Amino acid sequence: MTKPRIFSVSNQKGGVGKTTTTVNLATALAAMEKRVLIIDLDPQGNATVSVGAKRTKGAQNSYTVLMGSDNVMDAVRETDIPYLYILPASKELLGVDLELASTGAPQFYLKTALKDLDSFDYVFVDCPPAVGLLTMNALVASDYVIIPVQCEYLALEGVADLMKTIQKVKKNFNPSLQLHGIVLTMFDGRSNLSKSIVSDVKEFFKDQVYDTLIPRNVRIPEAPSHGKPVMIYDMRSVGAKSYIRLAAEVLNREKELLANG
Repeated sequence: MTKPRIFSVSNQKGGVGKTTTTVNLATALAAMEKRVLIIDLDPQGNATVSVGAKRTKGAQNSYTVLMGSDNVMDAVRETDIPYLYILPASKELLGVDLELASTGAPQFYLKTALKDLDSFDYVFVDCPPAVGLLTMNALVASDYVIIPVQCEYLALEGVADLMKTIQKVKKNFNPSLQLHGIVLTMFDGRSNLSKSIVSDVKEFFKDQVYDTLIPRNVRIPEAPSHGKPVMIYDMRSVGAKSYIRLAAEVLNREKELLANG
């Protein structure tokens, strides 16, 4: 079986739709019968809750896998969604920066933990909203990065710093790392500000921006409170349909990136 393609979904700015994008993009690919694993590397555990699982302490989870205490496949759990699996978060992730800071090669723990992972087509790592050692570990272990950017004032705040971090990781730790794309979230078609931000981001990042816009849609933030991705909560909503389009675009872009070496 071929190795899975590993995506980090990252933005050091909070509230940009990072976890929502992780969960719903993964769900959309699972609906296409791709075997998909979500690794919840955010101590808040929102991705875990959003697929109906629970954060775990004293059990197998992303913290114990990261620290080498547990094998990743032993800690992975099935969800109620066919083809979709979760490696749940733990609040113990909060202390990882301190635990790893004094170790040798602290950026490589996740890559080492995932080296034998071959049962999935895609892996999505939900990163915390900070560029610490958890995010660094995710980037070092990944093939691609997806950056969600919200269509609001100061939308690009933090993106420049994250791009610098990606380049640093690429230069020093993971030369094959690529920016897969930037996804614009919380788009309001009635707002001139939203339209202006879309124009500005596309002008700056050009074809690195996905064509699919994720709209403001009340069903998207409602869904996690029911322990479901929006595609399962209300598959007819505009939010669900937008993530289906994004999944198709991600697959097409992956083919282009692979073809271009």
